[in-house]
Amino acid sequence: MDLVRELEPLLLAAVRVTVFLVLAPPFNHGAVPGPVKAMLGVGLAFALAPPLAAPNLSTAGFVGQLVSEAVVGGGLAVLVATVFAAVQSAGRLIDMHGGFEMGMAFDPMTMVSGAPFTQLYALTATVLLFVSDGYQLVIGGLARTFDAVPLGATLDLPALAETLAGAVGQMMLAALQVAGPLIAVLFLADVGLGLLTRVAPALNAFALGFPLKILITLSLGVFALIALPRVVSGLAEDALTGIGRVTG
Repeated sequence: MDLVRELEPLLLAAVRVTVFLVLAPPFNHGAVPGPVKAMLGVGLAFALAPPLAAPNLSTAGFVGQLVSEAVVGGGLAVLVATVFAAVQSAGRLIDMHGGFEMGMAFDPMTMVSGAPFTQLYALTATVLLFVSDGYQLVIGGLARTFDAVPLGATLDLPALAETLAGAVGQMMLAALQVAGPLIAVLFLADVGLGLLTRVAPALNAFALGFPLKILITLSLGVFALIALPRVVSGLAEDALTGIGRVTG
């Protein structure tokens, strides 16, 4: 019986951590195998379980608490994923204005249906999170939730909804900050082609627009890619702040 009481907090913590790792970047990437996520969740639960008090629940209460911990981990993971969706959204904006959406395909690794820049930016953000130790900030924020929302407590859903609404606004703003300069250049290129058509109606300037916009996107898209490390670092801090706002 004592062994069961000792395993209860471990299992509850493992559910919260594992659900978070399955849904939150960068661990939600398809290149991370499911068994690895499960083992990592159990391992982190072992590190967090010692200071956790054994809840000593009944069978029905234990099952209900498992569901509650899954909701906590999933809610926090959705918040983090929303913040980091800014990078993918920036790539989608570049694809849309640069004419690359016609090459849209489904990537089974990221489970994203997008054009080349969308997939490139999503993969680059995942790599940068691992290289820059941004994933440690994400895990650290998750570990601190056990102090703010201990086992047996429920997540403040109104605060989560409010924070998610703010995260969506920040996501759109960050996407525009990354892709905005390139979109402005592409818009000016369209304006120039329109003026050229008015000056020389016989010249089909828009037939030249597709290769020109592709050339501009490939040339200037590199500069937007160079700015991604700073953007990803800022997004990791925003995700940590959002977790603290929900659990604080």
